[in-house]
Amino acid sequence: MRSDYALYMVAVIFFILTGITLVYQVELKELWIISTVVLGLFFDGLGYSQRPKAQVETVTTEAPPPSAPSMPAVQESVTAEAQAVQVVEQPAPTVTTVRALTEVKGIGEKRAEQLKAIGVNSVEQLAEASADDLAAKLKVSPKITKVWIENAKKLTEKS
Repeated sequence: MRSDYALYMVAVIFFILTGITLVYQVELKELWIISTVVLGLFFDGLGYSQRPKAQVETVTTEAPPPSAPSMPAVQESVTAEAQAVQVVEQPAPTVTTVRALTEVKGIGEKRAEQLKAIGVNSVEQLAEASADDLAAKLKVSPKITKVWIENAKKLTEKS
């Protein structure tokens, strides 16, 4: 069971204890109510902080279809048999997959923004980048950038 669910259940137990304290005559009633409410809120907040992070989804973009050429004006004097229908075959729109930089282990939102600012916009570009160049531009250790590049190469091999 996830830890956040367990913490939520503890919070519910404390809120139930608060309700019981309200119903029955208990010595130091105010102290019981305040302490159980505070503990319930504490465990509720702790459970909220332990919830799993949202998964990053792969972004797919669809290339716009090419514009169809305009049909030439057909003269009215041409007979129906002489008219030919021009069929233009349009290629199917290509779907390219752009992987988010945050899918690379060790790269968060802020680092992804920094990478985009220096021209690295996809995992594929990161896999082809030079570790020393990235380290110099981002002012980080080349060891870190080598790990990013290795992780990016692993992601590009999977797809």
